[in-house]
Amino acid sequence: MLKALRDAFKIPDLRKRLLFTMTILAIYRLGANIPVPGVRLEGLEEFFEGGILGMLDLFSGGALSNFAVFSLGIMPYITATIILQLLQIIFPKLEQIAKEGEAGRRKINQIARYITIGLAIFQSVSMFYYFRGLGFIKGNTWPMLFMVAVTLTAGTALIMWLGELITQKGIGNGMSLIIFTNIISRFPGYIFKSVNQWWPEDIHILAIVLLIALAVIVFIIIIQQGERKVPIQYAKQIRGRRVYGGRGTYIPIKVNQSGVIPVIFASSLLAFPATIAQFVPVPWVQNLATVIGPPTLGEMKPWYLILYALLILGFTYFYAAIAFNPEDIADNFRKYGGFIPGIRPGKPTVNFLSNILNRVNLPGAIFLAIIALLPTAFWSFFNAPFQFGGTSILIAVGVALEFMKQLEAQLIMRNYEGFLK
Repeated sequence: MLKALRDAFKIPDLRKRLLFTMTILAIYRLGANIPVPGVRLEGLEEFFEGGILGMLDLFSGGALSNFAVFSLGIMPYITATIILQLLQIIFPKLEQIAKEGEAGRRKINQIARYITIGLAIFQSVSMFYYFRGLGFIKGNTWPMLFMVAVTLTAGTALIMWLGELITQKGIGNGMSLIIFTNIISRFPGYIFKSVNQWWPEDIHILAIVLLIALAVIVFIIIIQQGERKVPIQYAKQIRGRRVYGGRGTYIPIKVNQSGVIPVIFASSLLAFPATIAQFVPVPWVQNLATVIGPPTLGEMKPWYLILYALLILGFTYFYAAIAFNPEDIADNFRKYGGFIPGIRPGKPTVNFLSNILNRVNLPGAIFLAIIALLPTAFWSFFNAPFQFGGTSILIAVGVALEFMKQLEAQLIMRNYEGFLK
């Protein structure tokens, strides 16, 4: 990995992209530490320890506990993406737009931006009334509400723009790298708290935690790199005096086809009732949030763990069906003269690919559920001041691997040996 980064900095274009990415992430971290005017910060950080607020603060990189300009983080955009993908199932017109190539993707992204701004306005107004009731916001006037709402909404819009800049002009997916930066930025503080709690009386617990964390990281890397190779043969075609095709290749079907998307979607969906309950004092919403909300330190919630696992399984199959469509793959085989040895073209090829996808997705989905749940349950059992559950570790490792793959692709284009070779 270090060699790949060193080689990348030797290439002017890649060096420019890497420096641009780091600059944008530094700008984001600056905005995550600039508080909104008129907010009392005394005691605010302790208020966000544990529970749903602690998890939201982790994904915002500490911006929420600072009531910073970027307090809402990237979560409104993730929620908008979930809503839009679910709407594509309900409304065929949206699905048709999404399949119109680059132009369709631009339209879908534009709709997602509008939904994100709407969610950001709603969440910023809710945050104002909630924290004003707790005494953290000074003033009770319409101008103060307007300033807080505009500041937080503008911060969310700026985050979207920064993420898109990284995707277009940097290296890696901008939104994923922002989440990765948020998680990593909180890592030193949580390690310091854990060491202070267990050193030196319970040093054995600290050793167990470190070993489990390392085992989880290794397990994630192994599964993320696993794939099922489906052999493909292309028929020979004679055009004039030249012979085309006749070569063999394969389609890689990854064990974890969906990456960290199902975990992000599931955690966001389960966090939604608890988030609403923080701002809307309705009894049934409060009860629902108590039952299915994320656990606090030293707390085990069976319904939360069960629903979390089921949502991860469902989103894994849902997202894999979107990312890998057997009918489109079979149709492309027909157009270019490709076929799977021993499988007839057309419907048999579609059924063969669908069966493989379903079989490969099952261990991938179970892997995601185990990684997401076991560390979280472990931290809660030991009452650890360590917010890095399986979700956080999975996202951080997954984004890091994806970033290195894209960097490797750029290096291979320039005849350098990459990180994964």
